[in-house]
Amino acid sequence: MDDKQLQSWIEQISLQFFGRPFLHKATFNRRLRATGGRYFIKSHNIDISWQYYHQFGKEETEKVIKHELCHYHLHLLNRGYKHRDADFKQLLKEVGGTRYCRPLNDARAKKAYRYQLTCLKCGTTYLRKRKMDVSKYVCGKCKGKLKLIPLDYNQKT
Repeated sequence: MDDKQLQSWIEQISLQFFGRPFLHKATFNRRLRATGGRYFIKSHNIDISWQYYHQFGKEETEKVIKHELCHYHLHLLNRGYKHRDADFKQLLKEVGGTRYCRPLNDARAKKAYRYQLTCLKCGTTYLRKRKMDVSKYVCGKCKGKLKLIPLDYNQKT
């Protein structure tokens, strides 16, 4: 499926479930990993996660599209379009959209820690996701010097 097919699919869902046309732009976004889709308040455009579509299929993605269309139509009608608003919750329930999307099985998300800090004095280890300048920090237990060790991506932690 490409952006043109996604556009027509969203237009069809909008007419079928909301009774209103979708008049803006819908595209796949290959960088979206933490969410299934996004609605942009200023431009009224919708992004759908390409990875989400390929991992969970058409049925789950349709629920995400309904969720984003709830934001879209309620915002254009000047009604409560935010997640906490009663209008949003009610419309989402009526059209059968999902409130929360399932998390992606992303290989990068599984590898949480990339660095290990080891105290040269007492041997205490600390796991870190980001690289840090060890010259600015000391061990929290004994105030000893720290050594930064990059972890192997294939290694399980």
